[in-house]
Parts: sequence; structure tokens; C-alpha cells
Amino acid sequence: MTDNPARRVWWWLPAGALLGAVAGGAYGQFKPPEYTATSSVVAVPTGRTESDCTDALGFAQAYGRMAPQLAVLGDAQVWAGVPVSTLRDSVEVATSPDAPMVAVSATSSSPGQAVDMADAVSHALITQADHTKDRTGIRLERLARALKPSEPSSASPALTSLVGASAGGLLGGLALLARPRRATEEEGEDRGRAPVPGPAGAADAHGTRG
Repeated sequence: MTDNPARRVWWWLPAGALLGAVAGGAYGQFKPPEYTATSSVVAVPTGRTESDCTDALGFAQAYGRMAPQLAVLGDAQVWAGVPVSTLRDSVEVATSPDAPMVAVSATSSSPGQAVDMADAVSHALITQADHTKDRTGIRLERLARALKPSEPSSASPALTSLVGASAGGLLGGLALLARPRRATEEEGEDRGRAPVPGPAGAADAHGTRG
């Protein structure tokens, strides 16, 4: 009685899920929590030119693209008290297609530092806009200061454990599906080979011809 390869490897599915859950839980447990703070600014016409709300929307998009550049981050590092490289890695900027607003989010293992970085980049953007407002007719105003986060924004150990279990179970399932397929291919190859007559069969055939 032959043993089905699929039966021999059925345990890969629960084992993979278990190992993934343990690895994911350990990652979430030992990785330091991260906190995210967000501040926002809004582009408004100065009233000294013909620039209107439509122009303000376009300039908000432009200032959003400008935020990660050295001209802005170089000023922001002074107020944030961190290097430019830290700001570049920790700050994300988002704009809206419908509102002339720029949202600056900063992530850090320290809630206070996340607030400082978000507010510093927003302040630097306002400063940059002030340098050109007489020419563009658009200025930036602070819409909301960053609030100190009370809870981490990073995934909890329970969530990382769940993700790890899903990934481990998926890998185990793929391995489970791959083994029977290889066994079936090998059986197909065996059936495709022409049978070779044994010595006795060859002798009988020779005697019949004689």
C-alpha cells in the first residue's frame, strides 16, 4: 500500500501558521512602538493679486511636493532638533485634490519628537511660502498643530501575530499543493516509459519464432 505524499505533508499547513504566528508575535512584542503626529497648513490668497482659490489649490499641491526637499527640511531640522536624514525618513506629506491643504505626518518612537517634527516641517513650509507670497499671491497658514499621540500607530503584537499566522499558513498551503503535483508528474513519466521485456519474456518470444 503506497503512502500518499499529500498525507505525509499535511502538517505543513498548521505548522507554518503556528511558526508564522510565533514569529509575528515576537516581532510585534520586541519592536519599539511608534507614534504618529500630524499637523496641517492651508494655502490662501493674500488678496494683493488676482490669485484665487483655484490658484491656492495648485500652490498647495506644489508646496506638498516641496516639503521633502532640502530647502524645507534644512530649516525644519533647526526647530525639530533632529538631522535632515531623520526628517526625510520619518515625515510624510499628503495633499488633497479638492482642498488647498497640506498635511504633514511624522513618526517616531517618542510621541513628543513626532509632534516636534510635524510642526517643524509645517513651520518651514510656511516660511518658504512667505518668501514668495508677494509674487505668487498665495500664503500658507497653520490650520492645525500636531497633537501628542496617546496610542502607538504601529501594529500591536496581536495584529503582527495574526499577519504572521496568515503568511505562514499560506506558505504551508503552497508547499502542500506543490508536493502532490510533483508526485503526479513522476507517475505520468513512469506511465509514459515503454515497458522493457524481461529475460523470460524475451526467451519465449525467441522460441515462438523458432
